[in-house]
Amino acid sequence: MMMIALSQMQLVKRLLLEYINILNYKIMPLMINFIADGGPLFMIPLLIIIIAILILFFMGLLGKKNLAKSIQLIGHLSLFGMMWGFLGSTIGLITAFDAIGDMEVAKHIVAGGLKVALLTTVFGLISFLIGRAAIIILTLRSPKK
Repeated sequence: MMMIALSQMQLVKRLLLEYINILNYKIMPLMINFIADGGPLFMIPLLIIIIAILILFFMGLLGKKNLAKSIQLIGHLSLFGMMWGFLGSTIGLITAFDAIGDMEVAKHIVAGGLKVALLTTVFGLISFLIGRAAIIILTLRSPKK
C-alpha cells in the first residue's frame, strides 16, 4: 500500500514538473510575443484586466469578498477589456491605413498595424469571455434569495 502511494506521489511530482516546464518554455514566450506584437500600450492593460478578473473570481469562489460586488466588478472589467481591445483595433487599423495613404506602403508597417488590430481585439474578447464565464459560475454558486 505504501509503495502505491509513493509511486502516485512520484507521478504527481513528475506531472507537476512537466507542467511547469511547459509553462516556462512554451507558453510564456508565446504570451510575451503576443504582447510585443499586439503593442504593449494595449496588451499590458488587457493582461492586467484578465488577472484582476481571475483574482476577483477566485475571491468570489472562496467567499473572501462580497459576492455581488465581485460579480459587478468582473462585469465592468470585462466590458472595459473588450472596449480597450476594440480601441487598440481601431488605432491599429488607422495606422495601417495611414501607411497605405502615404503611398509609402511598406509591408511590415501595414502588417504591423493589422496585427495590432487583430491581437488587441482577440485579447479584449478573451478578457470579456473570461469575465462572463466567471459571472455565470459565481451567479450559479450564489445562494438563492
